[in-house]
Amino acid sequence: MSDIVSDYRPDPRILELGEGFHDEVKPAVFPEERLRFRNDRWARHVGLGDQTDDEWRAHFARFEPLEGNLGQPLALRYHGHQFRHYNPDIGDGRGFLYAQVRDDRDRLLDLATKGSGQTPYSRSGDGRLTLQGGVREVLAAQRLEALGVETSKPFALYETGEELVRHDEPSPARSAVLTRLGWSHIRIGTFQRHAFEESPERIQALLDHCISAYYPELEGRKGDDRAAGFLENVVRRSARLTAQWMAAGFVHGVLNTDNLNVTGESFDYGPWRFLPYYEPGFTAAYFDESGLYAYARQPDSVFWTMQQLAACLSAIVEDTKPLVEALNVFPDAYQDETRAAFLKRLGVLSAGAEADTKLLQSLLAFLRESQAPWERFFYDWYCGKESERRAAESPEAARYQGEAFDAFRAQLDNHAAEDRDRLKHIYFKRGHPCTLVYEDHAALWAKIAGDDDWSGFEEMLADTELMRRALAGEHD
Repeated sequence: MSDIVSDYRPDPRILELGEGFHDEVKPAVFPEERLRFRNDRWARHVGLGDQTDDEWRAHFARFEPLEGNLGQPLALRYHGHQFRHYNPDIGDGRGFLYAQVRDDRDRLLDLATKGSGQTPYSRSGDGRLTLQGGVREVLAAQRLEALGVETSKPFALYETGEELVRHDEPSPARSAVLTRLGWSHIRIGTFQRHAFEESPERIQALLDHCISAYYPELEGRKGDDRAAGFLENVVRRSARLTAQWMAAGFVHGVLNTDNLNVTGESFDYGPWRFLPYYEPGFTAAYFDESGLYAYARQPDSVFWTMQQLAACLSAIVEDTKPLVEALNVFPDAYQDETRAAFLKRLGVLSAGAEADTKLLQSLLAFLRESQAPWERFFYDWYCGKESERRAAESPEAARYQGEAFDAFRAQLDNHAAEDRDRLKHIYFKRGHPCTLVYEDHAALWAKIAGDDDWSGFEEMLADTELMRRALAGEHD
């Protein structure tokens, strides 16, 4: 995406839904407002790049309304399955939809918050976000964007000067409020709420809104075909997202139905982790004792969520067969997208479905046997055989031998580099990859927590941007 400047175009389309989908709320008033992150690149894409520091603070720490946008923040209503148990007592409990804008691709994007105060869905919570949680979301989303994964964008992060009590962090914990820019906060759980309340009228209204806002190519469809077309599009986008996570070595951690949206975009990051090495059973959340959301089980979890969406839509169709057919697109779509995602990670072109499948199988077999560091491996072999010399100079070069590696290498040599000129970028010439395994973010957080030293955070963001530019073929 080029760094062009877009005009500010407000479009609070959510108001078309009317009552029953959200509640007006008031933002919290914070004792302090210390800017820790500002996404100037994406601000330019939505016409907010010329905001002064005072204007930025007014809108993204105090949440004064943007011109022509929502006059009052909206806490969105939804339910969801959490670890496969249905929970009707959730919704936006510490965040709200603040504004909707058009970007330079004419997409309808949300500006939504996390840690902005209590809402009717806060239950016993304080409606706040820890600073560590805010830092983690910024890091994860920036990295996934750099790797080409569909994701919301961290837009602003302010430290807010409150002391929070948390059972999973040393207390008192520092507080923050995060604003993210995302392509819809309508979740699968949004449909589930209205199915639970036995309101086919609201399910239909929600479907029509989603088609108008996110799938306008379906506007001409009617009846059962309209619902099935929507489901198939969500299924395909979700399959693509899941494949991108797998190639990125990303473990979401809590793939509940309220954490997946209708546009197939990552958002609302919690206990995520990136693989240090290939481990199918790797989990991100310490409380995922059964491994329900382990790395290799993510495709099954997303497909299960798509089944819940299909069940919701069944309330507004006469014949469920088209829904079943749309749902069953997932397995093949996921396989196709997985091949494409891993080819992209390797920086090589397709050699046909059969050859691509053999490459992926040999790749995972080698990674399983060798336990090579995940990120180092993809860095060393980016652009395939064009990186043979680079890989030979890697600290992990000793791993690149043996029967499993030879089988992988034989398949890799069948694939041409996507763009060998990318290897000229300083990122590939410097000799080491940008990583974000647990030890990386723990170390930079320790500096912040101990000495209020943000240098590690800033260095990680700069390194992530360097990787993004290299993988996108952008040269300085």
